[in-house]
Amino acid sequence: MKTKINRYLALALLIILGASCSDDFLQEKKNYGQVDNSFYESQERADWYINKLYYNFYYGYNSPLSTIVGSFSDASSYYTEERAGIQNLINPAISYSTINDISNVTSYYGAKLGASLTNNPYTRIRDINSFIVNVDIYGSNLDQTYRDQAKGQMYYLRAMQYFDLMRVYGGVPIVTTVQNGSSTDESIKLPRASVGEVVAQITKDLDKAAELLPNNWNAANYGRFTKGAAMAQKARVLLTYASPLFNKNWDTDNTRWQAALDAGLAAETQLTQDGYGLYGSSAKDWANMFLIDNAFCKEAITVKLLSSNQTVAENSGWEKGLRPVSQGGGGAFEAPKEMIDLFPMKDGAKPVAGTNYDPFIFFKDRDPRFYRTFTFSGDKYAYKENTNSVLWAYRYVDVNDKGYFSDNNQESSPAFVRKMSNPAASNSSAFQYSSTDIMEYRYAELLLNIAESYAALGDIPNTIAYIGKVRNRVGIPSVNNYGLGTLADKYAAINAALYERRVELAYEGKRFWDVQRWMLYSDDAVSGITNNTCAKLGLTPINGTKRTGHYLQYKNAVPAPVPANTTPPDPLAAQRALLSPVDPDSANFAAQIAALETFYNNNFVLADLITPLDSYNNVASYIDWKPNYYINGLQTGVLSYNPWLEQTIGWGDASGSTGTFNYQE
Repeated sequence: MKTKINRYLALALLIILGASCSDDFLQEKKNYGQVDNSFYESQERADWYINKLYYNFYYGYNSPLSTIVGSFSDASSYYTEERAGIQNLINPAISYSTINDISNVTSYYGAKLGASLTNNPYTRIRDINSFIVNVDIYGSNLDQTYRDQAKGQMYYLRAMQYFDLMRVYGGVPIVTTVQNGSSTDESIKLPRASVGEVVAQITKDLDKAAELLPNNWNAANYGRFTKGAAMAQKARVLLTYASPLFNKNWDTDNTRWQAALDAGLAAETQLTQDGYGLYGSSAKDWANMFLIDNAFCKEAITVKLLSSNQTVAENSGWEKGLRPVSQGGGGAFEAPKEMIDLFPMKDGAKPVAGTNYDPFIFFKDRDPRFYRTFTFSGDKYAYKENTNSVLWAYRYVDVNDKGYFSDNNQESSPAFVRKMSNPAASNSSAFQYSSTDIMEYRYAELLLNIAESYAALGDIPNTIAYIGKVRNRVGIPSVNNYGLGTLADKYAAINAALYERRVELAYEGKRFWDVQRWMLYSDDAVSGITNNTCAKLGLTPINGTKRTGHYLQYKNAVPAPVPANTTPPDPLAAQRALLSPVDPDSANFAAQIAALETFYNNNFVLADLITPLDSYNNVASYIDWKPNYYINGLQTGVLSYNPWLEQTIGWGDASGSTGTFNYQE
């Protein structure tokens, strides 16, 4: 079959959607997920098992903002400056702390075994454990290399499942064998392991995966996990473990930071040897790398492949969410002012209003990545059916103060996310069948993991060098340490590393996890937990801030329409048609920016919104993340069926007492 299909899901979906399967693989697996041992007797059947696990882990991962294997929700993107909207976990009017509240926070842990299977973490772990044991027992006729690579994928998947369990719950029971459900078997009453024990198991699995996996796969299997990917994931896990959320001695003991650095450098060496690295040498290359679909990209350490096929496999939901109504999309992805103002200037320096930056002319002299991350009125924003399309999204009001929107783009920000948008995407089906792959882990992130480890160790020259690699690739000059200036101490270096992650990895599902592991909402903490990172790093706590929007609004009132209840003509339609659109690929880019600056100054103001971006009951609201939310408690069902498990510190247990499980070691 020649149609592009996500190879993570390919065989499983082909089976589900119509292949005749004599072994009845489609039926619900009985005996709590065990399969007939004949599955290990042929490579084809073993592949079905492996691909079904990929499917169970990664189905639904069709937006770069989605996180948590097996779940893939984009909810956490609303908890940072990247995306506006007051959700329950940041709502100052809502507070969760009792066992009855936890279902409002997460139900990720899973449920007890029942007559039918559910796709939850411990079900996935059970299927992995079964395969690891049985492929050698019942698959002895399979090629040894095949069996090794198959087990390597299993170890990798198990590590990723435990990593996400750790990020959500801290310590969890570690199960590495196939357990049978029983109410009397004391051996399966496993306690919550410490976070250190969970990390030890994860790194053990990733080391084993790296030992068994190939350096690269052939084209037909591109997208499967590799040796270098396992090593890079180990570096990510150890960086998380070294961070303050799990490490109360982060500022006084370098042991964990050194381990994270060593793992990062080893992964860098391996991946470079295997042909990976930063893609390209310009901001244009940086943008284009996201559009390399279903084929090797040297920047992609792990990638979720997606398809444009309308009936088989998964499509990306990203393109439709970015495109404005005027282009046939679902409505533009509005960038809060806090993100617009975040990006550096073209020399790498931070923007400072009134010094080197005008927040009204926000598009002038910015980091080259700015123009590939955002679009704005007057900017060229192409798609397949209109390669010269120009975005216009502004408001104009009549003398009665009634508002109207250009091109029916009713937007609450002057800038919109365009990162990972494809200029060749088609609006023939409202962009919903996009095939743009998702890079779950990029080489640039690995370099920034290394930079952060160096920073925490107080190695400022290497911190600058590794951030410099990322900045140099997009054309930021090396002057003044790539615009970073003088980093006075390790706290300034950590601050710089975290800042660069906000820019380079914006809208890639990484920001919440950085905020979480550094505990950046405030320096408040539940009893028994140490938290002082905002003060140490010189960062403003996120609590008490809000995501801000504005109308880009025509500065003059237009006559009231006649007859009433019609839309008056766009007052700028003729003028804007004469303006050359902004195109960062044009040789005249600087002149285009200058002309657009004049156009904005002559015609627009930034006006307050009728309803703020962050509002609760239509009233402006401010972020208020409670300190017990960093690590979730266990639900009533989990504790009632497993009464030997401790509740998490900061959460109530079934008896009404306060939890005792401490995740910060």
